Amino acid sequence: MNSHTYPFTEEKDLPHLLRWIDQNYSHYLFTQGNNHSYPKGPFPNQILAGNQAINSIEELEKRYSKEALAGIFSYDFKNQIEKLSSKKPSFFELPDFLFFQPELQVSWNNSEISSSQPLPPEIFNLVCPKAKTKSVSIQSQTSKDEYLKNFRKIQDEIREGNTYEMNFCIAYQADFEELDPVDTFLRLNKKSPMPFAALFKAGGKYILSASPERFLKKTGNQLIAQPIKGTAKRGQNEAEDLKNKKQLHASEKESAENLMITDLMRNDLSKVSEIGSVEVPELFGLYSFPRVHQMISTISATLKPNTTFRQIIEATFPMGSMTGAPKIKTMELIDQFENFKRGWFSGALGFINETGNFDFSVIIRSIILDQSSKKLYFAVGSAITIDAEAEQEYDECLLKANAILEVLSGK
Repeated sequence: MNSHTYPFTEEKDLPHLLRWIDQNYSHYLFTQGNNHSYPKGPFPNQILAGNQAINSIEELEKRYSKEALAGIFSYDFKNQIEKLSSKKPSFFELPDFLFFQPELQVSWNNSEISSSQPLPPEIFNLVCPKAKTKSVSIQSQTSKDEYLKNFRKIQDEIREGNTYEMNFCIAYQADFEELDPVDTFLRLNKKSPMPFAALFKAGGKYILSASPERFLKKTGNQLIAQPIKGTAKRGQNEAEDLKNKKQLHASEKESAENLMITDLMRNDLSKVSEIGSVEVPELFGLYSFPRVHQMISTISATLKPNTTFRQIIEATFPMGSMTGAPKIKTMELIDQFENFKRGWFSGALGFINETGNFDFSVIIRSIILDQSSKKLYFAVGSAITIDAEAEQEYDECLLKANAILEVLSGK
């Protein structure tokens, strides 16, 4: 593949490039790692753009390890893997599976950009028009009283042995008159720069993601899963910040939550891995982001020979951190207690290269919007266990929603 290079300054040139791609391609995936030191690396700085959609995993399998691909699994893709359903109302219709074949591939550092196709030089000389975004009125779909009531019911399910950890989520919805996805994403990424930042477009539907979490990465015959369980807010000063981090590290409750999901992911990976190859290189790793400290564990495995992409996804999706355990029964309970259809929220977003290596994030801390219906939503959640305290878990949800609420309200 020929490469075309140009001088590039990210802060100045990236908004122009993104707007040009947004105007000229029906599908694209922008990813950025924001210089995070993340185990096994964050997302690369890249843009994949194209106009040819792939609407089934069967079609993707035909192209897998032959072509570059990018796209999404909705959380509700689970219904194609297990005998499950999603009965709650959706905010707007979203496909359960959507990939595309990139016609343009772009990567950069802060001094040079490399493109698979020539880029019009005027891209970098454009004067960006002022973004036409009006602040939106956001409605929470679950009141605090409703959350606390459901929290108690979920703990009753735990006592009855139906689940021992559930990631219970609440959603926010908004209608908007005008919203510029590129501008809104760039503001979110500036306010909350995460290792798996992504902007995804499929027709008029977008994901604006500030995700801290990797779902699954494949390099050669090695698989890596990195569930997050355990959250503490950043402190107002260095002393308070260190105290909050130490408390997270010492929390038996947070460690127990993390261990449950680590074990679940070990079990998921074992379905497609060589016997004895599943390992945990890091358990209870602590990583700091702009607004939160997170507890992250890394699980690795060696794939069995001739394992297909579909087999890998069917063994591991959705990410256990967004369901709980045991996985299938807990997903049934999620559909019972949550009052919305998750759609793309808590699904997976990422890319596959020509050799079959891939990297997918978990779609959390993300705005999902539809330009045709002028609607958007996002959701946040936390793990409910028998030791969890309702007020703390509710506050954790609000903490995770803060950056998005601020961006959408124009702060």
